[in-house]
Amino acid sequence: MTTAESSTTDFVLQAKNLNKAFGAVIAANEVNVAVPRGAVWSLIGSNGAGKTTFVNMVTGYLRPDSGTILFNDKDITGLEPRKITRLGISRSFQIPQLCAELTALENMLVSLSSANEQASFFRPAHSAESVANATDMLERFRIVDYRDRTMAELPAGVRKLLDIAMAITGEPQVLLLDEPTSGVAAEEKYPLMDLVMEALDGSNVTVMFVEHDMDIVARYSQRVLAFYDGQIIANDTPDNVMQDDSVRRYVTGGAVATAGGV
Repeated sequence: MTTAESSTTDFVLQAKNLNKAFGAVIAANEVNVAVPRGAVWSLIGSNGAGKTTFVNMVTGYLRPDSGTILFNDKDITGLEPRKITRLGISRSFQIPQLCAELTALENMLVSLSSANEQASFFRPAHSAESVANATDMLERFRIVDYRDRTMAELPAGVRKLLDIAMAITGEPQVLLLDEPTSGVAAEEKYPLMDLVMEALDGSNVTVMFVEHDMDIVARYSQRVLAFYDGQIIANDTPDNVMQDDSVRRYVTGGAVATAGGV
């Protein structure tokens, strides 16, 4: 990127020289990245490569040992997760973080209440307006038919969609998805990602998702960050990253995906 390009690009999220170690294990080693507003990026790498550590640092679940995280040019390094969420960065989890004893609608009401700074997380509002808003969100993700079912009654894909729906109740500017298709049947992966992208269409939210399925990566992301041993070893378009020698050696094992999927 040239100086002229960098000066005009609107970066919503920047990580500068991030480092994080767990004893002798280096989880982040001088990680630098600048994410344009409205982009859809994916993070790839083997288990332990540093992908989730990066997500956890950006969302406040881990504090970097050194380095800086900027959101809209504001330093958010080390802020608590709730503060970061209310600033405009939300996330979903590899294992959906849902209240098992509540129904899908009640989980959504809790999320809506938590997104409101004046409301208590433990006392979700049950006004007609809140119920209508929660129902609208369930309809947006096409899971409204499950509104009165508890978590034990929901298929894995529905739990994933509910977790993502809850993550965007505060209308975030950045949404990080940690393995959105993990635990989902192979034939449900594309329909799930289609639903997520359709639900986010027009919102101008910046999306970064961790993924191991290279066909999903190639089909849905505009740019790919490849992690290995705590470092970013490639940062480019899906086609270029999949052809990168280091990525083939350390991440895909020689597998090559083409943009558009199957």
